[in-house]
Amino acid sequence: MQNIRKQNQKVKKNHFTSLFMTPLANTELILNPDKSVYHLHLRPEHIANTILLVGDPDRVKDVSAYFDSIEYQIQHREFVTHTGYIGKKRLSVISSGIGTDNVEIVLTELDALVNIDLDTRIIKPNLTSLQMIRLGTSGSLRPEIEVGNILITEFAIGLDNLMYFYQQNQTKKEKEISQQLTDYFSFGFTPSCTQAHEKWFEEWQQKTNFIIGNTLTCPGFYAPQGRELRLKNSFDNLKQKYYSFDYEGFKLTNLEMETAGYYAFARLFGHQIISINALLANRYTGQFAENPTQIVKNMIETVLEKV
Repeated sequence: MQNIRKQNQKVKKNHFTSLFMTPLANTELILNPDKSVYHLHLRPEHIANTILLVGDPDRVKDVSAYFDSIEYQIQHREFVTHTGYIGKKRLSVISSGIGTDNVEIVLTELDALVNIDLDTRIIKPNLTSLQMIRLGTSGSLRPEIEVGNILITEFAIGLDNLMYFYQQNQTKKEKEISQQLTDYFSFGFTPSCTQAHEKWFEEWQQKTNFIIGNTLTCPGFYAPQGRELRLKNSFDNLKQKYYSFDYEGFKLTNLEMETAGYYAFARLFGHQIISINALLANRYTGQFAENPTQIVKNMIETVLEKV
């Protein structure tokens, strides 16, 4: 028994050494000539440990306009970053663009900035957990949740297939919800389901009076969200199906295109994230906000007051 224990300890030690002492290949961790990460064009010193994430690149300046000072800013493609201070609080605001494919890039490269030594290309033995807040826009699925409200996501459901390429770490409840969604919709795949980081969610729930909801993340803006212009949707009455889903009181409250990716990757990387959405439309009643800019501004100001 003692020999077996020693062999197991040796295997664990060799695995640790392999994981944390082997440099990542140039084709795996792609860096720019200045050793900034490939898409974001950022180096570790360019970001704060508290990060605000927005989809629209133009919204970055709407957030950083409230900063007392900006120490660094850069743009590459749809990825815009401003880092600065509100009082003594250092913050970064970064845009992802649209969709969970972009979310994969943003969260993977942010994690690399804090948890991989970019000079040696070796994963650090002591990992850093970032605190992130997604500031997005969304459409309500329920008639009782009116346009103009701000919603914080407890559970995020992903209708994209991105997480099939990663080893997920779901709880029993998350697996149950995923299976119920699979059986109910018959899409031919299993939607992902990830709950918010418990402590980070509770902290923001206590700070604000935001509506709590379960967000549906779609892989497109039109047919996946039940819209039809010239092309016919493969699923009849999709909006109604989204509205009607009810698993022991678990209902879908709103839909958008990023939150499930953020929640799943933050879970796997060990970061804290919450998604906050300004509701600009009600897909059940067909109402769209008369002044969407003001609703988004209210969300930004409320979050920055609390952060």
